[in-house]
Amino acid sequence: MGKVTVLALRAVLGVLLTGSVFVQAVMVPLVAADVREADPEPAFPRTPFLVILVLGIVTAQVVLVCVWKLVTMVRRGTVFSHAAFRYVHTVLGAVVAAALLLFALAVVLAPGEAVAPGVVLLICGAVVAALGVALIVLVLRMLLAQAVARDVEAARMRAELAEVI
Repeated sequence: MGKVTVLALRAVLGVLLTGSVFVQAVMVPLVAADVREADPEPAFPRTPFLVILVLGIVTAQVVLVCVWKLVTMVRRGTVFSHAAFRYVHTVLGAVVAAALLLFALAVVLAPGEAVAPGVVLLICGAVVAALGVALIVLVLRMLLAQAVARDVEAARMRAELAEVI
């Protein structure tokens, strides 16, 4: 990865992380206050909705931080090591957690007439999409495992060759 690519990716990750912190710190409390003022008896449970929202933002932040760490490893040339698996596993767990949170949101919004059934169906479609992303990350993890194994094998062969010479 070139310096410009790494810088551009870090800029995007920084903006997304800053934006997510802003949403958590400013927008979620405003949404909570607005919902409370607009309808004292909401059609759906307000607290579970806000908890799911905040936890969903946390899962996105976890993914952003792990991708930042992986980009750092790429820049240093150490991404093909066992240390990278920690971040890949964390990304995988965060994506699965996000899918579960989306499903919980669908369950919270499904009863009653607060939202249209089509919206709940769209959220369930997002659950399937998130699980698809998790499967893609799992495939990429397997590719990383193969690359690490080949890198270890190449290092072993270089060491044997050095002994012979």
